[in-house]
Amino acid sequence: MLSCVAAQVVPSEEIEKLSRLFMALSNPVRLRILSLVSSSQRPLHIRGIARLIKTRYAITYKHVKTLQEAGLVTIYEVGRSRVVAPKHPELFRKITLFGKDITSTSK
Repeated sequence: MLSCVAAQVVPSEEIEKLSRLFMALSNPVRLRILSLVSSSQRPLHIRGIARLIKTRYAITYKHVKTLQEAGLVTIYEVGRSRVVAPKHPELFRKITLFGKDITSTSK
């Protein structure tokens, strides 16, 4: 029985990646940012995102940086501004569907 369990164990590195991903997704502000960036036809300036979510640039940047570290968005510079684009544009839709599926089956 132990060999069956050992075959299903996820490597520590993969657990760490998943932990960072779920931590990044656990914050409503970061989910809102991911939603905005994913639904936009073009990259968004971090200052513009801050205005849309009605928060300061520094706070918004911190959240965007967490999303980047989790592999969800890309940050790059355009002139003197930083812009954000989703790494996987369809990911937010898939996350939403997954969340709905989990919450509807747990009732």
